[in-house]
Amino acid sequence: MPYDRNLDECLLSKPWENELERLTVSVYSYNKGPKKLQITRENKDSQGKFKFAKLGRMTKKEIESLLPLIQEALNQMD
Repeated sequence: MPYDRNLDECLLSKPWENELERLTVSVYSYNKGPKKLQITRENKDSQGKFKFAKLGRMTKKEIESLLPLIQEALNQMD
């Protein structure tokens, strides 16, 4: 069965942002299935618009900033 965007339900989406980037912690459920955590990174381009980027490695500051959001996501997944 191919992926159907209409079946992908976002249950939570919480961003953390600084002057250069935005990290977002989200919880999704596909077709009423198990809830899953997603973390995305967006970087600002020269016009100040956010563009998707690989999450890749994270700094200690980024991790510390995301931990409360991840804990909130864990609570949403119960």
